[in-house]
Amino acid sequence: MREQQAQATRQRVLESAAELFAADGYARTTMAKIAAAAGVSAETVQGLGPKAALMIAAIEDVAFGVTGDQNILDLDPGRALLTIEDVSEAVDFVVAVQTEIHERTAALYRALAAGAGADPVLDRYLSDLIAGVGRQVRRVVDVFRDRGWVRTDVPYDDVVETAVVLASVETFLRFTHRDGHTVDAFRQWLRRMVRETVCAP
Repeated sequence: MREQQAQATRQRVLESAAELFAADGYARTTMAKIAAAAGVSAETVQGLGPKAALMIAAIEDVAFGVTGDQNILDLDPGRALLTIEDVSEAVDFVVAVQTEIHERTAALYRALAAGAGADPVLDRYLSDLIAGVGRQVRRVVDVFRDRGWVRTDVPYDDVVETAVVLASVETFLRFTHRDGHTVDAFRQWLRRMVRETVCAP
């Protein structure tokens, strides 16, 4: 019972931290603000780690509900992908999942990128996160390749790198925030780009 309460408290703190980091940025979000938003004491928040650790845990919790670099194919989205046998359906599914993740995490990512400029822990994490996203995208593209859905007229590593760029939160932010397009327009664009640059004709 006590362990369940501790887990529920941790989840509440992470959700509050994610909301504050996304809304106010890393520098303006204090441990006291997180505690107040979560309805717990500052000591409780501090017991979960320093601010950088809370930022990292909040990002991972918001993205997939898990922490660490788990294989995407072992998570619900990956398992669902493995059941799809049609390339068009698979592209639609991957695009929908990726866009949903971006919608949940884009504001947090901006806070992380800003915080990384001043915090070496966040800077290392950001580098690791970018590398981890690349590994996850490769795993997804590997599924497409193993089913004969990937173009073969260019080197495979180039196809993967193209997919990494297309799937990046930076691309999503540029398309939707900087260029002012809607999320639905991004979804349609991403679907078209995956079909044209990753998939076999």
